[in-house]
Amino acid sequence: MHSTRLSVEGMTCASCVGRVERALTGTEGVTRANVNLATETAEVSFDDAVKVSDLVTVLDKAGYPARVQELVFDVHGMTCASCVGRVERALAQEEGVTEASVNLAAETATVSYLSGVQDVESLTKAIAKAGYEAKPRIDRDAAPENRKADEARALKSKLILAAALTLPIFIIEMGGHLIPALHHWWMMTVPEWLWRMVQFALTAVVLAVPGRVFFAKGIPSLLKGGPDMNALVALGAGAAFVYSTVVTFWPQIVPMGAQNVYFEAAAVIVTLILLGRFLEARAKGQTGEAIRKLAGMRAKTARVERDGEVIELPIEEVVVGDVLHLRPGEKIAVDGKVLTGESHVDEAMISGEPIPVAKTEGSPVIAGTVNGEGAMTYVAEKVGADTMLAQIIRMVEEAQGAKLPIQSMVDKVTMYFVPAVMALAAVTVVIWFAVGPEPALAHALVAGVAVLIIACPCAMGLATPTSIMVGTGRAAELGVLFRKGDALQGLQEVKVIAFDKTGTLTEGRPDVTDLVTLVGDEAALLAEVAAVEAKSEHPIARAIERASEARGLNLPEVDKARAIAGHGIKAEIGDVSLLVGNMRLMTREKIDVTAFDAPLAELADQGRTPVLVARNGVAAMVLGISDPIRPASRKAIEALHARGIKVAMVSGDTRRAAEAVARDLGIDHVEAEVLPKGKAKTVDALKESHGAVGFVGDGINDAPALASADVGIAVGTGTDVAIEAADVVLMGGDPSAVVTAVDVSRKTMGNIRQNLFWAFAYNAALIPVAAGVLYPSFGLQLSPMLGAGAMAMSSVFVVSNALRLRRMRAAV
Repeated sequence: MHSTRLSVEGMTCASCVGRVERALTGTEGVTRANVNLATETAEVSFDDAVKVSDLVTVLDKAGYPARVQELVFDVHGMTCASCVGRVERALAQEEGVTEASVNLAAETATVSYLSGVQDVESLTKAIAKAGYEAKPRIDRDAAPENRKADEARALKSKLILAAALTLPIFIIEMGGHLIPALHHWWMMTVPEWLWRMVQFALTAVVLAVPGRVFFAKGIPSLLKGGPDMNALVALGAGAAFVYSTVVTFWPQIVPMGAQNVYFEAAAVIVTLILLGRFLEARAKGQTGEAIRKLAGMRAKTARVERDGEVIELPIEEVVVGDVLHLRPGEKIAVDGKVLTGESHVDEAMISGEPIPVAKTEGSPVIAGTVNGEGAMTYVAEKVGADTMLAQIIRMVEEAQGAKLPIQSMVDKVTMYFVPAVMALAAVTVVIWFAVGPEPALAHALVAGVAVLIIACPCAMGLATPTSIMVGTGRAAELGVLFRKGDALQGLQEVKVIAFDKTGTLTEGRPDVTDLVTLVGDEAALLAEVAAVEAKSEHPIARAIERASEARGLNLPEVDKARAIAGHGIKAEIGDVSLLVGNMRLMTREKIDVTAFDAPLAELADQGRTPVLVARNGVAAMVLGISDPIRPASRKAIEALHARGIKVAMVSGDTRRAAEAVARDLGIDHVEAEVLPKGKAKTVDALKESHGAVGFVGDGINDAPALASADVGIAVGTGTDVAIEAADVVLMGGDPSAVVTAVDVSRKTMGNIRQNLFWAFAYNAALIPVAAGVLYPSFGLQLSPMLGAGAMAMSSVFVVSNALRLRRMRAAV
């Protein structure tokens, strides 16, 4: 009999408790279920036939999901794709773990587990049992830069020591092959037995001190039945060392023709692999540059009002409601709202726009942005992990730690790769020993060691995560946040991108775009209309008011005004009577509308909303109102077309207005007068007719369509609901960032394919060469030292290739 305690979400009353208890006790094998509403927990007893995952499924179906927590571990000691699989399997086997994902490039493990069933200590022990050191990352925003720097320094020290000890052996042995006179002089000067003893001593130190890590990690992994890259190196270098030691101290047990020593091979193997790991560590340190830059934007301290005084406090001590003082040139410490003062703030990190944004009383300010020349006070509204900057960092980290669908194939291959290489090395030794030329034993040893050393699961394990880290990091610098890692792969596959119109392709606020004056002075008439509309909060009234302000017009006093619902406004200014509204108002007041016919027809063709003005009973003016198209929209759509992507527009606006915008922008497909639920149906229809669909929107009414699309893209200036429903977030309001997102996706996935091709092709081509397939035809047998160099450089190549993504630029 087993028992567990599950933390349950969504319970609000006694009825909920009853439903949860009935759902659990109704499960075959559950003997008891005791649900506590106050603690929101369920104590469940069950027999061997029931698993905790079964209980989780039951709770989900009942509508009360078990509470899942997520934790990130920094894992030290992983070197290859085999390590990734071993850590993931160790975590997945722990009771209560719902998901475990390991990132070799970031050296992290992200674990989702059931609160109350599993704890941090048990997870840490599970990773340690698999042979790796793990520490939970308490602060998700804190990148483990110190640990990475320490690792690089430690590798550098090991490399220097190994190189210093290996160099004399290498120079004498390899130099003797290149310069026969050097070899002859050395053999005449130093007795062979003494030189072998020196080689033994130097190599023993190389393997025992800088090379100890390969044996300390490789041998236990071998004994546990899960060999990794360290095991291959330990076996290869160890075999060369042991054979050479036997030849040195007990030559009589080795055939006369096979009494060669390979101390230099063992020492050089360790040194070259340490060199590769050092270069790899330095390169991997650069993959997290985007996170470092974002974290560097945070202010360290803030000037806060406390007890009537302004004091400087660490940023961690600022709380919601604090009043902060901001001097010219300072970074804004937390998200908030301006209380007093005026200034301009550089918000390029959020919007990508280089022009500072004006801030006055009531304006929002964002942590990490930089104040201009004015002084202000502002009230803290979001602090710590709730600020926009912290959320951006968290989204980038989560995207960098994601596993793409393409990675599943790699994981399956690497699970069996190292055991297969070891088996192949054993077969190679047997074949060479059985049918190889004399000295068969020496040839067999060289070939077997070469196979072990040249095989490189490291490159396979790094191929995907390094590209994801660099690609998503660079995307964040360009104003594109991939909230979900699989969107990085999904976006490259979209055939159609559908845009919401208002606020996405357009500015999202109406403006006066056309003025047609039929009688009188245009400026004086516009001033009178603006005066009539001044007290209205309607968006069209605000547009007319802005038009008058832009012209610097002085507004007259309105003596009398009356709003007529659904029609417009009737007003008097001195001895002038004004009618401002739609055609229904003009008809009602018996105005001769013939003069309006021509301008109305033209505005209708352009999709404008007309506002009619009659002065003293005569048709006087027509104002065309529309939501202006964003300057970048046309270029963005042209760029998408150039990339072979069709563009659709889905709008709740009138068909005429939507089609006018579509004609202007060259959009392929238009759906107008669509309700929020209809937008999702439109996305589904586009999927059926064209394939994968991306949807770009910014409002609450776009959330269903964003969720329905294969890739939902939210404009960062939009609502929180839209952003939560999206897979990708554009931090600014510029639609051209969609093109940048597509380019990042395509280039990153292309980079991943290059890395995977290299990793697999390298192993497929060189393992047979190491085994000796070229020897019968060309007499060529690969040296283990060359194999070690090739293996070390293969990982460096993969990481260096991924770093090329840092050179990506904004698309438009």
